[in-house]
Amino acid sequence: MIVLGVESSCDETGLALYDTQRGLLAHALHSQVAMHEEYGGVVPELASRDHVRRAIPLLEQVLKDAALPRSAIDAIAYTQGPGLAGALLVGASIACGLGLALDKPVLGVHHLEGHLLSPLLASDPPQFPFVALLISGGHTQLMRVDGVGQYTLLGETLDDAAGEAFDKSAKLLGLGYPGGPAISRLAEFGDANVYKLPRPMLHSKDLNFSFSGLKTAVLTVVKSQVTNICEQDKANLARAFVEAIVDVLLAKCLAALKQTGLKRLVIAGGVGANRQLREALNAAAVKKISGSSIRNCSSARTTAR
Repeated sequence: MIVLGVESSCDETGLALYDTQRGLLAHALHSQVAMHEEYGGVVPELASRDHVRRAIPLLEQVLKDAALPRSAIDAIAYTQGPGLAGALLVGASIACGLGLALDKPVLGVHHLEGHLLSPLLASDPPQFPFVALLISGGHTQLMRVDGVGQYTLLGETLDDAAGEAFDKSAKLLGLGYPGGPAISRLAEFGDANVYKLPRPMLHSKDLNFSFSGLKTAVLTVVKSQVTNICEQDKANLARAFVEAIVDVLLAKCLAALKQTGLKRLVIAGGVGANRQLREALNAAAVKKISGSSIRNCSSARTTAR
C-alpha cells in the first residue's frame, strides 16, 4: 500500500510517499523560517497562507521523485492536531480534497503519535516497549510506548515546553529566530560557572516538568544588567540555561527508565536534535545504564511545534 502523508501543523509544509513494503519512496519539505524570522516567531495567518501555496507543488515533486502517478496513491494521511488551527485546516482540506478526487481513504493522524512512532522509520527501529521523551517546541512529555496505539503518559510539562523555553530565552538574549539552535550554539562559548540557574522540579519525585520559571530566571539576569548585557555574558547565560534544561531532562529520563524497569529510551521531536542533550544522554547510556540503549530519532528541523 502506498500512503501519501501531509504535514502542515506549524511552520513547515511536508509531503511524503510511503510504501508499506518498500519504505519511504520520496519526500519534500518547505520551511517557513525565513518568512517568520522578520517577526521573531511564527505568524499563524502567514503560515496558513504559505501552506496553501506550497502543498500542491510539493505533491507534484514527490510524485515525480517516486516516478508514480496520482492514481498510485492508495490512502492519504494528514496531521490532525495539535498545531496551528489554520495551518492544520489547510493540510486537512488538501488531504480530504485529494481523497475525494481519487476516491481514496483519508486518515487523520495525531501529531504526537506521529512523533512517538517516527523511530519505526529508522533502518534499525527500536523494539517495543520503550520509554519516549517527546520534546518539541510545544510539548515535553515522557511516555511508555508498548506498541502502536499503546501509550502511557508518565509525565509532562505543567507550563512551558522545553522548546518554548529555548525560543523565549533566546529572544530575551536578543538572538534571532528560531531561537533554540541559536542559544545552543552560543552556549558552546560560555562559562558554565558564571551563572547558576534553577533546575525546576528536579527533585519533585515525579516525572513532570516545568520550564516557565527557568525562562523567568533568564529574564531576571538580563534585567539586572545596568547596561546592555555583553556578548560574553550572553554566552555564559546561554550555557547556564542549556545546562539547566539538560540536567532536568536527563534526570527525568533516567527516573522514567528506573520506574518502568525498561532499558530503552527514544528521543523524538525537534528539540531532540539539540547537541548538548544528545551528548548528555549518550554519556548516561555509557556510564549509568549498562546494556541499555538511548536512541535519538528527532528530525534535523530547526524548530518543531
